[in-house]
Amino acid sequence: MKPRIAVLGCGYWGANHIRTLKSLGALSAVSDANQARMEGFASEHDCRAVDPEALFDDREIDAIVMALPPQHHAAYAMRAVAAGKDVLVEKPIALTVEDAEKAVKAARDAKRIFMVGHVLRFHPAFETLKALIDTGELGELRYIHSHRLGLGKFHTENDALWDLAPHDLSMILAITGAGPVEVRGEGAALLDHLSDFAHLHMQFENGLRSHLFASRLNPYRERRLTVVGTKAMAVFDDVEPWGRKLAVYRHAIWQDSGQWAFTTNEPSYVPVAEGMPLTRELEHFLECIETRAEPRTPGEEAVEVLRILTAGTVSHA
Repeated sequence: MKPRIAVLGCGYWGANHIRTLKSLGALSAVSDANQARMEGFASEHDCRAVDPEALFDDREIDAIVMALPPQHHAAYAMRAVAAGKDVLVEKPIALTVEDAEKAVKAARDAKRIFMVGHVLRFHPAFETLKALIDTGELGELRYIHSHRLGLGKFHTENDALWDLAPHDLSMILAITGAGPVEVRGEGAALLDHLSDFAHLHMQFENGLRSHLFASRLNPYRERRLTVVGTKAMAVFDDVEPWGRKLAVYRHAIWQDSGQWAFTTNEPSYVPVAEGMPLTRELEHFLECIETRAEPRTPGEEAVEVLRILTAGTVSHA
């Protein structure tokens, strides 16, 4: 029998969780402060509608997926683990490092699964990229840069950095295996006091550097992660079709008589098995509940992401 999962928060991303868990045969209940919305999803997906205040003591629920405004995540996660529920908490898991640490510690103390919704860690193209890196195909890594640009969404609590950058930071941390030793942020606010354009510059202990650019006020959409190594460069471009999502460039650069020379080569596209990242993420969550294994995206990773976001945030007040 599969774990019985409830989704707390029936907004845009919560709706995706609801549909996916239903397809996996694991959706038991939905919950939302908006009763009409909650009951609508319950009727559509043939599951129970449970008031948020009654959800934590519901004995027919094994785990809760939380897709709430981030200021509510930490408090509800602590209530859930105290009630014996495992949790998958969407990013960001809190608005402060302190609140995030409290929630993660509460889960550890209660011996509950605490997984974070860093969904791109489960993208087949990223998994293939990570395998190329781990086997040394790119050589020694020197630089990582990511671009996550588009128009919207606009939030009153989160700027472009906090809304968009966690996806790329989770991938960068998975590649580096450790947090940065230096973080510098830049931002520009055009609509109000929150950054619509944000840059993060990071340096890691081994000398590797990284740059992240996020924008919610851009005329075109870009979802690109580039990794530069001593043997090759790789680009994960999620806007491209499946056959072109992961490209490897084997350019050559050398010194000749004191001058730099180089040759360029056409990219080779690495085959990537198609698969929905959210489905793979939720399948992993179900497996962790059943086996009590450590999630690929544990709470500690989300705390490190929040530390970087906090260090790189620019105030426009």
